[in-house]
Amino acid sequence: MVKTPPQHKTIPLLENGDKLTRYEFERRYNAMPSLKKAELIEGIVYMPAALRFRSHGQPHAWIIGWLVSYEAATPRVALGVEPTVRLDLDNEPQPDAVLLIAPEAGGQARISDDDYIEGAPELVFEIAASSVAIDLHAKKQAYRRNGVKEYIVWQVLEQKLSWFYLEQGEYLELVSDDGIMRSQVFSGLWLAVSELLAGNMQQVLAVLQTGLQSLEHTSFVKKLACE
Repeated sequence: MVKTPPQHKTIPLLENGDKLTRYEFERRYNAMPSLKKAELIEGIVYMPAALRFRSHGQPHAWIIGWLVSYEAATPRVALGVEPTVRLDLDNEPQPDAVLLIAPEAGGQARISDDDYIEGAPELVFEIAASSVAIDLHAKKQAYRRNGVKEYIVWQVLEQKLSWFYLEQGEYLELVSDDGIMRSQVFSGLWLAVSELLAGNMQQVLAVLQTGLQSLEHTSFVKKLACE
């Protein structure tokens, strides 16, 4: 009798709008090495279109420069660019940027054995085309529910930046009388919003340096070192 060789099932491709478990999402994502970005948000797969320069690439670079400067001056804080975050069983986003406090310094997320973020980063930054994007709706709810302490969304086309902070399980929007947003979690992380929207990165970084030289940042660094 001729034996029929075992049939190997082909792993289905990820498609926009697929409704999957996180396990199945990862299985399909890992089978597509050429795919650069896909996210699972509230159990639904989102795959972004090609990214434009002025509406995403350049603003993204500016934000990374701002956060790199903060990371360099703040030991036991780590910056990640578009990392995969295993948030919960229905959500595995790939944010534009995250800022973490090291677990040994009291941070709430950890790095898994296979090198993914598990749990909620302290700060998440997303660049959105406009207020209709999922960043201000489904993603925001997932981040809030999982305890992301600060969530910043830059709506590039609308020239608006919203900075949310978590208080008693709800996101409140940070406001400032002097045009400078100051992190509630990362002391010294100051952002001159109008200068950022105008593309004046020299002034954005100058304001950040003022924050880094503040007594609050000095105390924060000492606190992290003592944890």
